[in-house]
Amino acid sequence: MSEESLRSNPDWYLARVDRLPTWGLSYALIWALGFSFFITLYDVINVGFALPYIPFVVTASQASLVASLGLFGYVVGAPIFSYLADQIGRRPTLVFTALLTAIGSFGDAFSINYPMLAAFRFITGMAIGADLVLVMTYMAEMAPASKRGRYTNLAFIGGWAGIGIGPFIAAIIVTSIPTIGWRVVFAVGGILAVMALIIRYAAPETVRFLVSKGRFKEAEVLVSHMEAVSMKRANVTQLPQPDMRFYKTIKENPFKILAKPKYLKRLLALFFLIFFVYFMDYPFLVIPETWAKDVLGYSGALLSQIIFLFGLAGIGAFIGSILLRPFIDRYDRRKLTIISVIVYTLGTGIMGYGGAIRSPTLFFIGAFIAELIGVGWFQLYYQMCTDNFPTAARATGYSIADGVGHLGGAIGLLVIIPLIYALGNVGGWIIPWIPAIIMTFVVLALTPNTVGKRLEEVNEATD
Repeated sequence: MSEESLRSNPDWYLARVDRLPTWGLSYALIWALGFSFFITLYDVINVGFALPYIPFVVTASQASLVASLGLFGYVVGAPIFSYLADQIGRRPTLVFTALLTAIGSFGDAFSINYPMLAAFRFITGMAIGADLVLVMTYMAEMAPASKRGRYTNLAFIGGWAGIGIGPFIAAIIVTSIPTIGWRVVFAVGGILAVMALIIRYAAPETVRFLVSKGRFKEAEVLVSHMEAVSMKRANVTQLPQPDMRFYKTIKENPFKILAKPKYLKRLLALFFLIFFVYFMDYPFLVIPETWAKDVLGYSGALLSQIIFLFGLAGIGAFIGSILLRPFIDRYDRRKLTIISVIVYTLGTGIMGYGGAIRSPTLFFIGAFIAELIGVGWFQLYYQMCTDNFPTAARATGYSIADGVGHLGGAIGLLVIIPLIYALGNVGGWIIPWIPAIIMTFVVLALTPNTVGKRLEEVNEATD
């Protein structure tokens, strides 16, 4: 193939990125995106710690609705902004969602009544729902194929500190200054979002988006820079030949691409898996404090102890994200997902039993197990979403599976308390997990194993 034809072939640039021995940009960018992810997940958790202390949120149903409105924001924001990311680019959309997160978080902090808080929770959720998609999409598109999971995991670890360290910080703040602590918790999220906006502004566009829009000169400059950085970092003087895949790049609307049987099958399988996981995941992350207070009747020192222990258990998610690192590029992610969901179920069941018998120790053990493998291994879902859709529809497909999948969490938050009343404090935390467990096996049957494979190998080249 002539040099001219290579330079007009999109896969020439992508194959060169995928053969790199190491990450081809500054490691600071990985940690910067991880920091951005931290903000996203910090907000997901802090609302649960803030709710018992907000004076105008007076009932469990009001608390559940406030938390749910944030997730309904995910459902609206993720598809809208992810579709924009497939049209105008990952970088500008990430900058805008950071700005929107800041507006929403400061609005939460300065709310003076229930309707105002509800409105700003929805706005915050719109931005965060898109962020969950776009940060992981960006990382997956810029990492070498053989190490895609491990490099994405670095950003994931940074983000999961928001779940691991964030709850601990939030628990200390709200219990130390109960009158205004909830405002401080939200304001911290706003400050962090402003910092993320600055970081994202300096990031380059992804190579995959550039070539999908025919911006080959920009792609060449960026890829050449990545090659030079990677070779120096790996101490090599020569790179292997690019493993090019030959396929026709089709300029189609993302929704038309996703309607094709191959991608529709994957989309539906991942959507229902994530829907049912979120149905119990968000109640676990947000409701235990309200459950302890309004269902179990905890108060005073015992309630403060349970809130503190739940915050401490969140560190398990951070540890779990690190424990996933040796496995993410070695073993079939679909099978690891089965293990994760089953362990998550056991953990929440133990937590429910500990709460029912008023054993803070068992409550903590169950919550820690659920955080460690259940929450800590969430990268598996995100990685499958980035891997199973082509570049032209990646963010949109991911946003439907994960963003719209948050409907499961929004519904779960509204019905978990009635379910606990109906099924008991143990059954209410175990039985609703059954559909999620079933869907892990459906995903195993309907999606490919993507470990170590190029994104184009899994998608465009097999269309």
